Amino acid sequence: MDVMSRDELEAALRRIGAERYHHLHPFHRRLHGGECSRGEVQAWALNRYYYQSMIPIKDAAVLGQMQDPALRRAWRQRIVDHDGEHDGEGGIARWLALTDGVGLDRELVVSTAGVLPATQFAVEAYVTFCRTRPLLEAIASSLTELFSPQIIGERIAGMLAHYDFINRDVLAYFTARPPQAQRDSTFALSYVLEHATTAESQAAALAALRFKTDVLWVQLDALWMAYVEGRPPPDSWRPAP
Repeated sequence: MDVMSRDELEAALRRIGAERYHHLHPFHRRLHGGECSRGEVQAWALNRYYYQSMIPIKDAAVLGQMQDPALRRAWRQRIVDHDGEHDGEGGIARWLALTDGVGLDRELVVSTAGVLPATQFAVEAYVTFCRTRPLLEAIASSLTELFSPQIIGERIAGMLAHYDFINRDVLAYFTARPPQAQRDSTFALSYVLEHATTAESQAAALAALRFKTDVLWVQLDALWMAYVEGRPPPDSWRPAP
C-alpha cells in the first residue's frame, strides 16, 4: 500500500473502530438493552475482571520496551489508574465493586477460577502481543480506547434503566473511566501518527488495532456461547439456578 498522510492514517484507524469495535457485538446489545438474565450479567462481570486485572501487566510489558523516560512517565499513569496508589483504589477495585454489586463472591472473582478458557486465551494473547511486538504495534493496539466513550455511555444508561440490581455506585468503574481513556487515547494516537511513517509501519499499526478488536470480540463470542446458548465449558462458572 502507499504511504498515508497523518489524516489518512487516523481515518483508517477510526474506521477499524466503526467496523470492528465490540459495541457492535450482539452480547453488548443484549446487555445494554436489558435482555440479559442476572446470571449473564454476572458471567460478563466475572470474565471481564480477568481482562481488567491483566491490563496493568500488559502496560508494564509496554513500559519495559520504552527507552525514553518521558514516555515511561506518561505510560506508567495507566498502571496507577488501574492499580491505584493504595489498596481499594483504582480501576480494578472499582471493577470488584461491580462484581460485588451483581452478587458475585469476591474471593471467587479474584481467584479467576471459572473464567472461560477463551477469555484466558484472548487476554493472555494480548499481553504476549504487547510484550513481544515492536513498541509502535503495542501502543497502536491500545487505540480501542478511542471508541470506548460510546460504549460506556450506552452501558451506563442501559444498565441503570433495565436492571434493578444495578445502581450508579456499582457502575463507578465506567463513570471514572472516560477522562482516563480520552487522555490515554490522545497520547497513543499522537504517538502512532508520529512514528508510523512508512507503508510497512502503518500497515503494522492498523493490524495491531484489528488484533485488539479481535481480542475484545472473541471474549463476547465465548460469553454468548456459554451463557446465552447455554454451553459452558467444563470447570467454567455457572450461574445459580
